[in-house]
Amino acid sequence: MFDSVGWGEIIVLIVAGLFILGPERLPAAAAWMGGAIRQVKDYASGARDQLKGELGPEFDELRKPLEELRSLRNFNPKTAATRALFDDDGPAVKPNGYSSQNGSPKPNMTKNGSATSATSTPAPHPATGPAPETLAKNERPPIDPDAT
Repeated sequence: MFDSVGWGEIIVLIVAGLFILGPERLPAAAAWMGGAIRQVKDYASGARDQLKGELGPEFDELRKPLEELRSLRNFNPKTAATRALFDDDGPAVKPNGYSSQNGSPKPNMTKNGSATSATSTPAPHPATGPAPETLAKNERPPIDPDAT
């Protein structure tokens, strides 16, 4: 509720309240303000509980878009980079067509940095598809007239 109010502003308000109300009425005013805030919170939680009781599971469906908006509000470049680099909860199929859950073993890296696979014949990459057929001697390759 008071996320945008810093300690400096709170101190200024306390000093202003001390000058305006005086030292004898300030504790009573602070107690009244605390009671009023507590009562507003109770009203809000009661209204939420009443809506949850009346709507049942539909209430959770209404909260999902609000939670998504809240996560977008807290979105900044630092969290985007952190999620992209360190979260492994990404989609099963990546944008380039590579499926990280295709059952084939992941390649291991050797000391010189080249990738080696645990199997003798590597599986073709899903984005490249099957290997093209080889042409016979003096055979012309097919030409796509729409691509030229």
